Amino acid sequence: MTAAPRNIVLLDLDGTLTASAPGIIASVRKAYADMDLPVPDDAELQRFIGPAIIESLQRNHVPDDMLQQGVNAYRSYYSEIPAFDDPNDPGHKVPGHLCCTVFDGIPEQLASLRGDGFMLALATAKPEYQARPVCTHFHIDRMIDEIYGASRDFSRLKKDQVIRYAFDNIGFDPANGDRALMVGDRWTDVDGAIACGLDCLGCRWGYAEPNELEEHGAYRVIDHVDQLHDAVGEYFRI
Repeated sequence: MTAAPRNIVLLDLDGTLTASAPGIIASVRKAYADMDLPVPDDAELQRFIGPAIIESLQRNHVPDDMLQQGVNAYRSYYSEIPAFDDPNDPGHKVPGHLCCTVFDGIPEQLASLRGDGFMLALATAKPEYQARPVCTHFHIDRMIDEIYGASRDFSRLKKDQVIRYAFDNIGFDPANGDRALMVGDRWTDVDGAIACGLDCLGCRWGYAEPNELEEHGAYRVIDHVDQLHDAVGEYFRI
């Protein structure tokens, strides 16, 4: 018996579901201190949110022979070392990945989408081993159906690779009528979606620079979290 066609919503994490800048930027600062290198300026630090950490280090001219040191230091502060104040529990120290919050309204929007029958899958360029604890801690894993991320060894690094990995695991089958939409806040989401033949719904509440999403080809950009459910519904009714 042929399965019914599915409408699949692929969701970015950082800047789309979570306000994660504090933990990411603080972990980057610590990594630069460990490497004894000058910390990038605030505008450049903001650009660390979205791409893989190794790509951001390369973009900021970290020497090739120090890249692995930088990656290891960042991962330690982000995933393991409780060095930062917990915004959700003042006075308590946490690793960088817990130094974030879920955007107001996201749980309600995701619940509405699932209620309408959409399959919701996380597709993040954050390594999957980092994404899963975030989703568990903030109960995002209860709001969505699947969690997919980059690999620890960089063999699955870019957003298009993560999307294809998600599709392989989901069994995405356009020939059977399956459709999908990427939802994200950075150019990496848009470029990754387009590389996979998908459209991307841009989220302006995240970390994109002015006009970034439009210039990279997002089919539509929404300004507020409370527009998410309706915008996705309108897309799949096209």
